[in-house]
Amino acid sequence: MTSRLHRRSFIHSLSRTAAVFTLDQLLAQTPPPATPGAVQFRNIAREAGLRSRTIYGSEKRNKYLIETTGSGAAFFDYDNDGWLDIFLANGTRFEDKVLSPQSPVSRLYKNNRDGTFTDITREAGLARTGWGGGCCVGDFDNDGNDDLFVTYWGDCSLWKNLGNGKFVDVAAKAGVTTRTKSGLRRHNTGCAFLDYNKDGHLDLFVANYIDFDPKTAPLPESGPCKYKGLLVACGPPGLVGGKNILFRNNGDSTFTDVSTEAGILKTPGTYGLGVIVSDFDNDTWPDIYVANDSTSSTLYKNNHDGTFTDVAIESGAAYSADGKPQAGMGVGVADYDCDGRFDIVKTNFAGDTSTLYHNSGDGFFEDRTFQSGLGKITRFLGWGASFLDFDNDGWADILLCNGHVYPEVGDSDLESGYRQRKVAYRNLGNGRFEEVGDTLGPGITEKVTGRGMALGDFDNDGDLDILVNCINDYPQLLRCDSTLKNSWLKLKLVGTKSNRTAIGARVYCTSLRAGKPHRQMDEVRSGGSYLSQSDLRIHFGLLDATTADLEIHWPSGLVEKLPGVKANQILTFTEGDAPR
Repeated sequence: MTSRLHRRSFIHSLSRTAAVFTLDQLLAQTPPPATPGAVQFRNIAREAGLRSRTIYGSEKRNKYLIETTGSGAAFFDYDNDGWLDIFLANGTRFEDKVLSPQSPVSRLYKNNRDGTFTDITREAGLARTGWGGGCCVGDFDNDGNDDLFVTYWGDCSLWKNLGNGKFVDVAAKAGVTTRTKSGLRRHNTGCAFLDYNKDGHLDLFVANYIDFDPKTAPLPESGPCKYKGLLVACGPPGLVGGKNILFRNNGDSTFTDVSTEAGILKTPGTYGLGVIVSDFDNDTWPDIYVANDSTSSTLYKNNHDGTFTDVAIESGAAYSADGKPQAGMGVGVADYDCDGRFDIVKTNFAGDTSTLYHNSGDGFFEDRTFQSGLGKITRFLGWGASFLDFDNDGWADILLCNGHVYPEVGDSDLESGYRQRKVAYRNLGNGRFEEVGDTLGPGITEKVTGRGMALGDFDNDGDLDILVNCINDYPQLLRCDSTLKNSWLKLKLVGTKSNRTAIGARVYCTSLRAGKPHRQMDEVRSGGSYLSQSDLRIHFGLLDATTADLEIHWPSGLVEKLPGVKANQILTFTEGDAPR
């Protein structure tokens, strides 16, 4: 059945492509040729003040799979001063038996508004040691301060933002601790806040990788578990896969686990990692996509009644183009061809391509990995995955963050080594991409042990910067330096009837290109990429347009229109304040 569905999606998409892209439209819409060297990413982490290493498992040889997955990163404005701050989840090591003042902790860095950051972790109360994984942001109690959820192997943390520069962990009080009923410690991974029932209160989705117990987990020698002849950590096949969790917000700062009644447990997919939420079928209700390792991915369709149905297999977004499961890691979403539907990019294991799923608009996705130009590169092992318009030309490009899973690979040529460079694809505006990573500066070409990746304009100069959490190494803060003069707009949305963070709000941005309208869209999202949180502000590149027409669709159902908004500014819109 899967192969028939893939063929149907493919044929339907070919007919749509012929109808959508006429020659005149391609000539009007295609972005200008790339200017080599015009956009450069430089790693300024050390001079910016990000001087603490992320620790995650042993550096030379891993005994357990949990040591390989790494941690996420977040750009978010915790103090509401208009400047993005930084959070980096951290891990630990099994050999570190005793906690000490030197034990690794997750880090919070305050933006000093001059290109530097100050480590305020301990003053903020966030100094927790443990196997930290994913992070996501949302104002769960609608008090005007964005809160932070961090996943762990074991009990997760819900850091309530007190609004005075301090946080307090209210996970237990709120009911979002995540041990199994038998007490087994889950390996929690990706997460996202969402308002799945549109009641104005943010709910919480948490993906799980494996239910892990080091007392019973197999060791490399027990298999033996080998990769290219090397003894490596066993799994995930053969290990007990974790179950995803959906917590409903009760509206009183507490949550209820509704995973069973909501249908979250009714899916063949397991070993969940990257999570992203988006309205894929344009019905105004948020759906959930989970990238799963070594099995089919999951697409939870929102049924509008508090339940979800996994439609990944029948929609064509579960497997590769030839119907095989992949080792999915990170996931990004954008309307890359500006046809009014959200598409998906997913990173996978070495020896495989990353996957580009094109949303055909009838409940189907077509795997366009090879047609789009993403099928040429198979030597990297991908983690963070994001669409971003790095040249502000109005077309969503793609950035993939890489690094091998097994430190035993070392610096050899085997699968490009343990440390790997990033891969960047420029959107050509005609459904195709070209790989341009070697032209984007040392921040892209430097080989690192990349894991979590977040996007955000930390210096408010109108282009998107990159934050990468590297395993057993220092993080990367890649500042975008561009000589291009392309225009842009950035929007922060504040909900009133909708949830305060405006998660789930959709914005349409229409500008002129060669005298013809060019319509982009994006949504406010929590979570995404690989275990990470990007800037909650929506960013649009405008090429040479000086104004744009904006249309905001709030989760409450309110639609507001703002015509003729001037380019090159950061705007804040509060629900209900704009003309309708």
